[in-house]
Amino acid sequence: MSELAIGFLNGFGLPPVEFVNLTADLGCRYMSIVVQGAPLIALDYRPYSLKDEPLRREVLAALRDRGVQISLGDGFLVLPDAEMGAFNADLDVLAELGVPRINVVSLDPDLSRTFDQFAALTELAAQRNIETDVEPVPGLTVGDLSTALAAREHVGRPEFRLLIDTMHLVRSGSGPADLAAVDPEHIGYAQLNDTTLRPRLDNYMEEAMFERMVPGEGELPLPELLSVLPADVVIEIEVPRRSLALDGVRPIDRMRPCVEAARGLLSERGQ
Repeated sequence: MSELAIGFLNGFGLPPVEFVNLTADLGCRYMSIVVQGAPLIALDYRPYSLKDEPLRREVLAALRDRGVQISLGDGFLVLPDAEMGAFNADLDVLAELGVPRINVVSLDPDLSRTFDQFAALTELAAQRNIETDVEPVPGLTVGDLSTALAAREHVGRPEFRLLIDTMHLVRSGSGPADLAAVDPEHIGYAQLNDTTLRPRLDNYMEEAMFERMVPGEGELPLPELLSVLPADVVIEIEVPRRSLALDGVRPIDRMRPCVEAARGLLSERGQ
């Protein structure tokens, strides 16, 4: 049975201990996190770093107290001429927090070099028993399902799998049939959100980062997509809604409809 996670992007920089409490208060077991947190919009949150040991201890205590686990370490970017060894400290932090997987995307336009960098990062993460999942995002170097599968074939390790985001998948031109054709063992994680089939904002990443829709309120074929995802994959709710946040709507009130909608969709697929 799939479990629900609350994605860090929904909080726009909400401090991590508060995010643990938000996740628990929403009745969810999992959450994602970034090592270096920064306020994405003007909500009076301060930047934080999980490399700070006292904060890390606070987060570990909160996770234990509230029965929450971190399902994903987000924010890993492959940049041109980057050295993957620069991520060692971040990976150490996530390993201490018991994070089972990280999410990676590439901003390096060289596809061959990107694939090699994915392999190097996967090796470093695997040394810490952390899986690496690539997220295909339209407009980035790995922008669709077929390129992500080519990356997986290149890396050639079971610790390198795919992260499926419903908005990115459909906007890149794939649908339920394409997803059903993927070996379930190749899918490590999923992110659930809704949107329209045509862009609502001129800038794709602006829409993706700040204004997605509650599952079921857009035009994505979510029931069909959920029905072909592996039954045990963690499904992270990633529905950032900047307009509501700037209007003063609390994180829990922004997220509660998303959680209820996700549970309804999972119930429809018999889970």
